[in-house]
Amino acid sequence: MSWVTKTLSSTLGRKLIMALTGLFLILFLVVHLAGNLQLLAGDGGRLFNIYAESMASNPLIRVVSILNFVFIALHVVYSIILTKYNKQARPVGYAVSGASSNSSWASRNMGVLGTILLIFILVHLRGFWYEFKFGSIPTATYEEGTFKDVYTIVSSAYSNVIYVLFYVVSMGFLAFHLSHGFASAFQTLGLNHKKYSPLIKKVGIGFSILIPLLFALIPVVMFLQGM
Repeated sequence: MSWVTKTLSSTLGRKLIMALTGLFLILFLVVHLAGNLQLLAGDGGRLFNIYAESMASNPLIRVVSILNFVFIALHVVYSIILTKYNKQARPVGYAVSGASSNSSWASRNMGVLGTILLIFILVHLRGFWYEFKFGSIPTATYEEGTFKDVYTIVSSAYSNVIYVLFYVVSMGFLAFHLSHGFASAFQTLGLNHKKYSPLIKKVGIGFSILIPLLFALIPVVMFLQGM
């Protein structure tokens, strides 16, 4: 067995993969949010449709998209493995009596939060990514050319109050997931120092509030505009 295999199959190695894939997904959230905010440009979807087309036709973005799917899969698989090993290693009595005082609610329920977010991701991909790639989408013509009118698909989805509520609630779960995962990833990578850790924790809390809030704001604003 090579040192790579030994490392990746160890508890530390699993946590390292969780941290690295988690940080990549955090970066992806920022980039994805920057693109999605163009839905609120108030131009009938022009900027967003041009953005969506440019992302789909960019070879680098296609590679990043593939990596994103791979990292999501790795993040999910290794989270299941770590949860299983943690349950086996932790005495039941300790888990019941000391968990609430020694850890946050988010850290104790990362598996549950991750499962809910995975369901959201699958629904989200089916409704948007799949439709963009394989669905029958109308086109819109601007001075820059003719583009797939993805904005219309998104706007239609966000006119459904059930989907909007589902989206907002899911972002709430994402906030809890990030509130623990952000700082935990840096700690796993060894970036844990009494001087910098409090700052990383504060940045993590701010990030876990701001990013999901902005994501949730988009469908809410579009729903209200369509009323």
